[in-house]
Amino acid sequence: MSNPIAAVILAAGKGTRMKSDLHKVLHPIAGRPMLLHLMASVDALNPAQKVVVVGDKAYQLEAALGGSASLAVQDPQLGTGHAVQQAEGALTGFDGDVLILYGDVPFVPAATMQAMIDRLGANDAPAVVVLAFEPDDALQYGRVITDGDRVVKMVEHKDATEAERAVRLCNSGLMAAKARDLFALLARVTDDNAAKEYYLVDIVNIANADGRHCAVVKTDPNDVAGINSRAELAAAEAQWQAFRREEAMADGASLRAPDTVWFSWDTELGRDVTIEPNVFFGPGVKIADKVNIRANCHIEGAVIGAGCEVGPFARLRPGTILGEKAKIGNFVETKKAVLGKGAKANHLTYLGDVSVGAGANIGAGTITCNYDGYFKYRTEIGANAFIGSNSALVAPVKIGRDAIVGAGSTVTADVMDGELRLVRAEQSVKPGWADRFHDAMRKKKAAEKK
Repeated sequence: MSNPIAAVILAAGKGTRMKSDLHKVLHPIAGRPMLLHLMASVDALNPAQKVVVVGDKAYQLEAALGGSASLAVQDPQLGTGHAVQQAEGALTGFDGDVLILYGDVPFVPAATMQAMIDRLGANDAPAVVVLAFEPDDALQYGRVITDGDRVVKMVEHKDATEAERAVRLCNSGLMAAKARDLFALLARVTDDNAAKEYYLVDIVNIANADGRHCAVVKTDPNDVAGINSRAELAAAEAQWQAFRREEAMADGASLRAPDTVWFSWDTELGRDVTIEPNVFFGPGVKIADKVNIRANCHIEGAVIGAGCEVGPFARLRPGTILGEKAKIGNFVETKKAVLGKGAKANHLTYLGDVSVGAGANIGAGTITCNYDGYFKYRTEIGANAFIGSNSALVAPVKIGRDAIVGAGSTVTADVMDGELRLVRAEQSVKPGWADRFHDAMRKKKAAEKK
C-alpha cells in the first residue's frame, strides 16, 4: 500500500521583479494563475494534504485557493529551509511522503512528481530525493554533485568552488522526503552561509553526514522553469501555447497560422475544427466537431455546436451557446445568447441576453436592447423568425415562431406567432419635390457666383 502524500508549495516571496500589485504566482498563463496550473498537477496525485506557504499578499492567495489548501505563514522570510519549516504545524500527525514544490514553477508534470515519490519509496530508502536538470547554461543555479543517482553534495552557486560550478547538473529546488525525516533534518539547518539564510538544500548534506544517502531524479529543464519576471512570464506563455497548438493539430484540428492562435488552459476542440489566423480563446470555450472559426475572432465562455461557422471578426462572450450549424458572421457580438440549430446572425449585430430559435434569421444591424441602466432583460426569438435589418428589440420582449419584424423597426411589445410587425413612421410621398428643390438650389448657387 502506498504512503499518503502531502504537498508543500512555497509561495511566500515578494516577487519584486514583477513590479505588480498582484502576487507573482497569481499571474496567469493561458488564462489561469500559474499557482493553479501547479495545483492541478498536484491534484492528479490525490494528495492527502496540501500546504501553501504564504507571506506577501497572503490574502490574494487565500482568495485564489478558495479553501483548497491549508495556508502557513512565513514571516520573516529567512530562506527556503525556513519556509518549509512553517508547514510543520499544518502537517502535525502526518506520517507520509512530502513533496516540496514552488508556486512560481508551475509546469512540473504529475508524472515527474510521482517519479520522485516512487524513488523515495525504493528499497534503498533514500532520506531525500532531489529533482535535478541539466540546462544549456547553468547560470546561477545551485549544483548537485552526484555519484550515480546518489547525491554526494548540494551547494548553492554563491558558495560553490570553481570545480563545483563546472558541474552541469543543477538543483531545481524541488524535493521529496518522508515527513518524519524532513522536519527532523530541517531543525538542524543553520544560516552559516554567504546569504545568512536557512537553505533547504542543506538537509541533503546533513543526511549524508549522518551516513544516510540521498537520490536524484532528473527531468527536462522546461518542466522546472521558474518565473520571476514579466519576460519570463511571456516566455512561459509562449512555451505553453506552442505545446497546445501542436497538441490541437495532432488531435485533428487545422490551424491555418498556428502562431497566431491563442488558447486558454481549458479550451476544448472537436475533430475537423478549422481555425483561421488571429483567433483568441479565453477561458470556458468548448467546440464540437466540424466547426469553422474564421479569422480575427475573440471567443470566451462559449459552447459551439457541431458544424457551426463563426466570424470573421466575431466576438463571442460568456454564456454564448450555438446550436448545430448555427452561424455568427462578421462584426457580430454575442453575450448570454443561445442560438438554436441553423440560426443565423450574419453581420453587424449585437445579441445579448437572448434565445434565438432554430432556423431564425437575424438581419444586419439588429440590436437586443437588454439594459436599462440598472437591470438586464431577456429577448426570446422563436423558431424560423425573421428579424429585418436595423431593428431594435427592446427587452423584455418575445418574437413568436415564424414571425417577421420589418427592417428598421423598434419593437417594444411581444410579436405573436406568424405575425408581421412593422414599427415605422408612415412614409410621405411628394412627387416632383426633389426636382423642384434641385432646380431652386442650382439657380441660387449660380446667382451667388455672379
